[in-house]
Order: sequence, then structure tokens, then C-alpha cells
Amino acid sequence: MARITLKNVSKYYKTGSKAVDSVNLEIKDREFLVLVGPSGCGKSTTLRMIAGLEEVSEGQIMIGDRIVNDVPAKDRNIAMVFQNYALYPHMTVFENMAFGLKLRKYPKDEIEKRVKEAAEILRIDQYMDRRPRELSGGERQRVALGRAIVRKPQVFLFDEPLSNLDAKMRDQMRNEIYKLRMRLQTTFIYVTHDQKEAMTMGDRVVVMHKGKVQQCADPMDMYDQPVNKFVAGFIGSPPINLMQGRITKKDKKYYFDEGGFQVKIVEEMNKLMSAYEGKEVVFGIRSEDIYDKLFASESSPDNTVRATCEVVEPLGSEVYLYLNSGRHNFIARVGAHDRPEVNRDMDLVFDMSKVHFFDPKTEETII
Repeated sequence: MARITLKNVSKYYKTGSKAVDSVNLEIKDREFLVLVGPSGCGKSTTLRMIAGLEEVSEGQIMIGDRIVNDVPAKDRNIAMVFQNYALYPHMTVFENMAFGLKLRKYPKDEIEKRVKEAAEILRIDQYMDRRPRELSGGERQRVALGRAIVRKPQVFLFDEPLSNLDAKMRDQMRNEIYKLRMRLQTTFIYVTHDQKEAMTMGDRVVVMHKGKVQQCADPMDMYDQPVNKFVAGFIGSPPINLMQGRITKKDKKYYFDEGGFQVKIVEEMNKLMSAYEGKEVVFGIRSEDIYDKLFASESSPDNTVRATCEVVEPLGSEVYLYLNSGRHNFIARVGAHDRPEVNRDMDLVFDMSKVHFFDPKTEETII
């Protein structure tokens, strides 16, 4: 059983600053949980406390039914894969993978069996006699994974393992780790600052900011229903478009008034938005929910916005349009066929059924 529970876990330093602030999480047996957030948000410190590499200042960590706050890292039955691979340069691939088992006095034939199995899974069996300097970044990362696999731990911990790889190798290794998870069927906790990795790999994603958990949810639930402005802005690429304006009412209809344009709020949102009539709000719309009117299936004056196209960025299968309304810059993600002229005004259609509104003071989601 590899369920992990964090109860009010905090980490603070002598200066009084808190790296992690009252984190509560329950990680299910065999779950792939991703901790994501900007640098300094507390995600790696949380992982290191689970691993036993950092002391817990307050709270309780449980692996299965055992409280492990005072259990040394070597006795927690976990394996950790680091960003910098942490391989011994003077040892061969085989020796690196076998080292932990030798320290634990495993029989020689059991060591050879486990190393061989892991090497075959990771397709590095042809590199057994090489040293780390003779391997590429992706091959070194496979060796680091193999060293973790041979121990057959209850829990795998990953601390930004792909950040030193180029984009193509990151994509490849991301797929390899996911396939490895499906094969091993154990608990994975994965730390990254890359929201693409979080969205594509995790059963659930935990967004952290300033030491606190902002939201823990299924990746698409988080994308569609962020709990606050920070989560909405962090999850998604390109980031959600955010604009400040006011809620107005005309002819019993509610509008978001940006100052340069007005768009009508859909009827289903009226009840919640009525409390903000005459007040400032933050309006959020994702790039894929903005369309060039020329290619929109339907439009009306109530959801059409005039803006200047300042940059056209073709990306092969899609195009990013960088736009300016006069008061705000925003991005539309459109089809490859849609390439308007730069520095010309164009009409854009907002899908108002998919927008978000945030309270400008609390930054919490209104809807």
C-alpha cells in the first residue's frame, strides 16, 4: 500500500519565512500526482520532506499507515530521481544502477537480475559498460530511472527530471515515464514548473504558490474550472487573457465593459454577476475561445470585439494572433489558414459561454 498523506505540513526557516505552509494532501495508492508552480513556490521542498531529505517543521507525513516524520530517508522505501541525474562519474551504467542494492547487501545474482530487467525496460542494456560522460542527457536520465526501478520502491519521487533536456528529448522522456508508470503500477509524485508536463502526465495536478496549495484537481477540471486568478493564469499555454473592467446593466442584460468594448454576459451567468453590477471585475478568456469573425460559425454585435492585430505567429498547425484592444493586449489561437495582415483592425468573436470572472481583491473565481 503506497498511499501518502500530508496533514498540515509546513516548513519554515530560522528567519521565520515559510517555504511550505500547512499543506494537506492525500495521494492515492498507484496515483500519478504532479506538483506544479513557479520557482520558489514550495513544490520541491514538499517533495524533499516526503523523501526525508528535509525535516518537517509542523504537521505529519504518512506513507501507508506509518507516520514517517522521524524515519530516515533510507528506511522510507521510496526512490528519488533528481534533475541533475546524480550519477557517479567513475562508475559504469551497471555499477550506478547496482550501487544502492550493493549497499543493502542484496545477493549478486538478485542484483544482476534486477539491473537486467530495468535496463531492458528502459532500453539501455547496450550501455551497461559505459560511463555517464559517454551518454547523452536522455540516456543519463534513463540510467537514473533504472537506478530507482531496481529498488522496487513503494513510491517514486521525481524532482524536475526533464528540465536539463532539450524540447524533443523532454517530449520523448515524458512519454517514457508515463509508460513506465503504467507498467510498474505504483505511486508517482512528480515535481515540475512546466504546466505542459503537469497537464499531460498527472492523474491529478496540485498547483502551489507561495508555499500554499492553490488547487488540487484533475488536469482538465482545473483548466476549465480554476479556483482563482493565479491558477487560471498558470495553467494553459498561452496563458489565459485577463482584462479588468466593470459589470454594467442595460435593458435587463448584463455586460462586461472593458472601457473600449462591451460584451454581453450569457444568461446563465446573470444571477452570479448581478452582485457585481457597477463594480470592477477581472475578465478571463482563453486564446482558443476567440475567433476571427471571418471564420466564426456564428456571431452577434454583443460578442464581437474590434482590435488591432499587432503580431501574427504561425506555428504550423495553428497561428497565434497578438492583439490590442486599445486598453489591453490579448492572444487568439486560430487555425493555420487564418493569417490576417499585421497592423490592421479586425473583428473578433468571444465565446462568452466559456469566460471566467475573478474578484479583483480576493482574486477568487466568481464564475
